Amino acid sequence: MIPRMIWTISDLHLSSAKPKPMDIFGDRWKNHAERIAVAWHSCVAADDHVLIGGDISWAMKINEALPDLQWIDTLPGKKVLIRGNHDYWCPRSIGPVRKLLPPSLAMLGGDAVDIGAAVVCGTRGWSTPGVPGFSPKTDQVIYERELRMLERAIEHAQQLAAGNKPIIVMIHYPPHFEKKPTEFAARIGASGAAACIFGHLHRPFDWGQATQGSIDGVFYQLTSCDYLGFRPVGVRGL
Repeated sequence: MIPRMIWTISDLHLSSAKPKPMDIFGDRWKNHAERIAVAWHSCVAADDHVLIGGDISWAMKINEALPDLQWIDTLPGKKVLIRGNHDYWCPRSIGPVRKLLPPSLAMLGGDAVDIGAAVVCGTRGWSTPGVPGFSPKTDQVIYERELRMLERAIEHAQQLAAGNKPIIVMIHYPPHFEKKPTEFAARIGASGAAACIFGHLHRPFDWGQATQGSIDGVFYQLTSCDYLGFRPVGVRGL
């Protein structure tokens, strides 16, 4: 049997229903959706899996996001998605959204899925105490809720993996800040996961500061599409 690849990319920032040109954030974003599609077709096979780590669509409502989700569906492979901070079209309770997803898409929200070669779990994550801009008044409740969702996701993944498959954690927000582990990283590191993919970062300065590589047995990998040159890459650490 031919082994299937597990690819990853995040922060697609699509906007089919109400176009929002991304090149306002720099020339590197010109025609980014077309460039993603060309690169995707060049490397991803029909039976491969692609993990998409949030910030999928600028849409505010699910009916506006459907054209973007259908566009992703036309690309090769089976896709596993999580929410990002800009995915306002996807509520925290994702059950209704799951019923509307195109056939090749699956969405995680504090749970896990067995994709054959690995078990994937995920949640959005959030800004953490000590990070500039964190407000205890507005952020603490969301932060604690996302920690609980991560715990549930990891527990579900451990049950599905049963010690026989590697676990991949998907989280939108970086699990480390200024090279120091947040509580999200602490729990990922204690989970026995093999790999963790994250996005959210779009400035070259932040890319240089991002914690990547093997830490506590987990391989951390930044997958923001502009960081990757708008091309899916293989998940590392498996």
